[in-house]
Amino acid sequence: MEAADGPEFVQDGPTSVEREACDEVRRLAAGMSHHESAEALEAAEEAAGDLAEADVRTRATVAEWERITDVLSAHGGPYAPEVDPYVQGQLAGRKNRRDATS
Repeated sequence: MEAADGPEFVQDGPTSVEREACDEVRRLAAGMSHHESAEALEAAEEAAGDLAEADVRTRATVAEWERITDVLSAHGGPYAPEVDPYVQGQLAGRKNRRDATS
């Protein structure tokens, strides 16, 4: 299986389906160790089957599990979205876009 670099977001950012999938994975991953997230990634990959044929939500789910597993391989502690720099950058970007359109 080819490694996913992350969800294949459209130029304007992730779709609502991709955001929901990633947010769900982050909620599930909160407090997990690297070992636990690796098991969750493996289960998501098995459930997805051929990622080339999978729907957007499934691809985003697998990619987010992979990203979190990678983060934890270098982190050593349990996963927490509030200290994940990638997640915090996304949240800041969403807020900035909302503020710009208000």
